[in-house]
This record gives sequence, C-alpha cells and structure tokens, in this order.
Amino acid sequence: MRLFSGHLSHWVFGLCAAVVMVGQAHAGIPLAPDLPAGAVDRAQRKRLADEGKLPLPGTPDLTKLDERLATHHVTRDASIMIRIFKAESELEVWMTTNTGAYTLFATYPVCFWSGTLGPKLKEGDRQAPEGFYTVTFPQAYREGARWVVGLDLGFPNSFDRVNARTGSAILIHGGCASIGCFAVTNPVNDEIDKLVLHSIEAGQAYVPIHVFPFRMTSENFNRYDVPQWRDFWRNLKEGYDLFERTRRPPRIGVCDNSYVFDAASEIEGANPGPIAMCPRTEAMLHELDGLKSRAAQQILPPPPKTTSPPAHVAVSNAAQRSGEAAPAGVGASQTERLPCSLVLASCRKYAALRDKRAKRQAVTAEEERMTANHSSVSNRAASRANDPSSAAELE
Repeated sequence: MRLFSGHLSHWVFGLCAAVVMVGQAHAGIPLAPDLPAGAVDRAQRKRLADEGKLPLPGTPDLTKLDERLATHHVTRDASIMIRIFKAESELEVWMTTNTGAYTLFATYPVCFWSGTLGPKLKEGDRQAPEGFYTVTFPQAYREGARWVVGLDLGFPNSFDRVNARTGSAILIHGGCASIGCFAVTNPVNDEIDKLVLHSIEAGQAYVPIHVFPFRMTSENFNRYDVPQWRDFWRNLKEGYDLFERTRRPPRIGVCDNSYVFDAASEIEGANPGPIAMCPRTEAMLHELDGLKSRAAQQILPPPPKTTSPPAHVAVSNAAQRSGEAAPAGVGASQTERLPCSLVLASCRKYAALRDKRAKRQAVTAEEERMTANHSSVSNRAASRANDPSSAAELE
C-alpha cells in the first residue's frame, strides 16, 4: 500500500472515527486480561533482579561488546533499529553491517513492563504502548529526574494522537521497575543507550522503535486472540511483515486512523526518517488540537495579571540560531549565531548544551532581581519607620 493513498471521502470517516475513539477512551474500555499461558513471567524476572541474581537468563555477555560487534561485522556508529515484543518480554537491537543490510545484533530480556497486551489508551492507565516510534537527538539526551539514562519513545505519536490516546514520558530505562515503560536491568540499559547515542552522533536522525504485543506469527495471533485489538494488531503486522521481508525499517506514515507502510530503499533504510502524516491526518489533528485548546480555555481560570517576567526565562534554539538579543542576565555569547551547521550531530549537542547554560543564567538573574527587589522594599520600610515625619503622617 502506497503512503497516503485514498480518497477525500475518507476524511469524513476519519474524523468520525476520531470522535468515536475519544468517546471510547473516556468511557474506559476494559483492557485485555493479563497475559495468557505461554507468556514470559515478568514477576519472576523482577524477583531475580531484586535479589541481585544478574544477569538475567538470555542476557548477552555485556563485558565483550567490542568482540560481539566484530562477530556481527558491525561498528559502534552503525545505524540501529529496536524491536520490542511484550508477550516474550524481549528487546531486539538490529544494526547495519558494512554491506548496508540490517542484522540482528542482540536480543535482551525485558525485565519488566506494566499492563497487559494491547495499546496504551490514556495517561495513568499504567499500560505500556504498542506501535511505531522514533527516538531523536533530544529524546536520547533527555534530562530525567528519576531515570537519567533512558530513551524517550515519543509517545503519543501522530497515530496515538489522532486516535485520542494520551500519555507522556514512556521510556526504555533501567531499574527493572515500570509504570508504562519498558524496564531492563541497568547494565543492559547502559549498553542499549550507548549504541543508540553512537548511531545518533554518527548522523542517524531517527532511530526506529517498533513495539509489538508479541512476535506476529499466525500461531501467536491464535494464542493471543483479543477481538478488541484484532484489527489494530493486523495493522501492526503489516509493518512487521515488511521488515521481515526486506530487513530494512519500512517507511511509515499515518492516514485515516491507521499506519501505512512502504518498503524503504537501501539509503532510506540506513537513515530512516520520521513517521509521516497524510494531509487528512494533519487536518484531523489540527481540528482535534483546536477542540482541546478551546476546551482548556473554558475550564482553566484566567492567568494572574503580572508585569514581571516569568521566573524561568528560556532561550529558544531559534533565538540562538538567529542572533536575537539575549534576555536579561544571559550572556550575549549564548544567543550568537551558531558557528556550525545543525546537520552535524556535534553541532546539535553544542546547541543543546548552550541552551541549557542560557536557561541557568536566566534563572539566576531572575532570582537575583527578586532578591534585590525584596531588599529594596525592606530598606524603604525601615527608613519610614525611623522617620518622625512619616510617623506623624500615619497618626
């Protein structure tokens, strides 16, 4: 199926389907029952990790990364793709060889993931998602309070959004504990994170992350048959089958509430792009975002009137690149035009670090301004208290 093929009449169907999905999400559709017999016992893996019985069964020899890379004829900066299978609790890392083809480099045990088979529907449902995602530079170099090292899948993607699914901060991380994420052991997480960062710094702008309920075989479709998700899983299987045939990450788009796929060329496979959207889906998301915005304006109270700037003044990348004037307290060097091209991974990293430094400077300047204002008010009050004429006026 070609990306974004179809007729204009699908727009009406798509918008109606989106409205139906909104209603379903808020009606609280019951999730599938917990994993049936044959699925990996996540609780057992978590017990082993809690007791320090590591590495978990099936973990590659993490102490011999370079030897394993050489055995598979791949390098640290090779292009990379990740597949996750929930029922089997396995995470695969595929990497490009010197011929440009993808080869299965490693299969890691997923220590724990929360929820059941089926997609994530809404924030707080403690459900791990299913679908097609990409990790970009900021998602790999994220700053998390709890999980400093982790990969943000970017949930919800355009498919999730057009189907009214909500949530945030869905990660691949360590710690073997999860509420909606995919948790591996810390050593496994360190290796996966290292490989992804190497590929991104080498120029891979989007790292594909494909999450499936199970390995998409006919036997498993019969074993894990949940009518509620049957059509959704068949849609996922189209992308799964295309990769199995070509051994390249397919081109993925979203149209009419479904994923659509095209086979990727050798060049596209080595450097996959983002998940695209057809014009109808873009229009649907624009309409849904407008509805959410209007609803928020009706529900939220008006913001308090203030003449002072916000406590945290952030300098945007756009300002840094265009050379706009720096906010108060931020050095001019932090907003000068970048001396390099953002096409380069090293330049993007430099821009991110400079933006972080500018934010810290802005916050410090704001704190100093507030302290100075408070001191000035206190001094004026003390002066009036000691001034007889002021006391007479008060009387």
